[in-house]
Amino acid sequence: MTVTGFGVHTSLWSHEWTREAAEKSVAEATRFGLDFIEIPLLDPDAADAPHTRALLERAGLTAICSLGLPEGAWPSRDPEAGIAFLTNAIDVTADMGCAALAGVTYGGIGERTGAPPTRAEWDNVARCLEAAAAHARSRGIELGIEAVNRYENHILNRGVDLARMIETVGADNLFAHLDTYHMNIEEKGLGNGIIACAPHLKYIHLSESDRGVPGAGTIGWNEVFAALAAVGFKGGLAMESFINLPPQIGAALSVWRPVADSAEQVMEEGLPFLRNLSRQYGLID
Repeated sequence: MTVTGFGVHTSLWSHEWTREAAEKSVAEATRFGLDFIEIPLLDPDAADAPHTRALLERAGLTAICSLGLPEGAWPSRDPEAGIAFLTNAIDVTADMGCAALAGVTYGGIGERTGAPPTRAEWDNVARCLEAAAAHARSRGIELGIEAVNRYENHILNRGVDLARMIETVGADNLFAHLDTYHMNIEEKGLGNGIIACAPHLKYIHLSESDRGVPGAGTIGWNEVFAALAAVGFKGGLAMESFINLPPQIGAALSVWRPVADSAEQVMEEGLPFLRNLSRQYGLID
């Protein structure tokens, strides 16, 4: 995947991708010398693709999009609806000039049955991802699947689950997307999750235990970076801290109190902390 180096999820500044949000996010990413940004694409039709593409090209930034599917398009229940939603999102992602679409592309944030995924749910999700990956390939982009914790989704929770789904689907442009916040809940050890899906791992969210300022919580960052270095990780390192969340997203993610004082605090304290570790372990220059 062409997304490498250090980036940030732009929900730090806005969770909706308006023209104003795009201009602010690109300007801030440029100011802090980032290699790429991650764009929230929860409403693909609301994005101004030509505007975003022009901003990225002018700034020399790479980008990736991410989302969770709305309930009416959960592939576990309705793979055809999932395929239709993802097809449109993939087209918008490609039209914006982004390299990939990732996140909870296999279901929804808040999709839980209280039981493990059934064989039918697994097969429905695999069928949807196979079709979506094929369309993504036709548009020249890659498709990622992110493991999230049991309180947000019951389909894919660990690195080993990602590896199993990717190997079930068998698409060469389908990749694993990890997140240290979720790994801290689900993995026996942070390094275990990285090792479990290492051959497929191309993207990771670097998120603190409370989703606030990296370095101010309980994530075992040395274990994370040592494992990434050990498996020869070359993908995108994306800082993800949530500051500006609309009520419906905050409720889904159980983020109803401030996790940091401001976006400035995250960028001025958390970003140097993670960059220094990335350099120490040889992940960035």
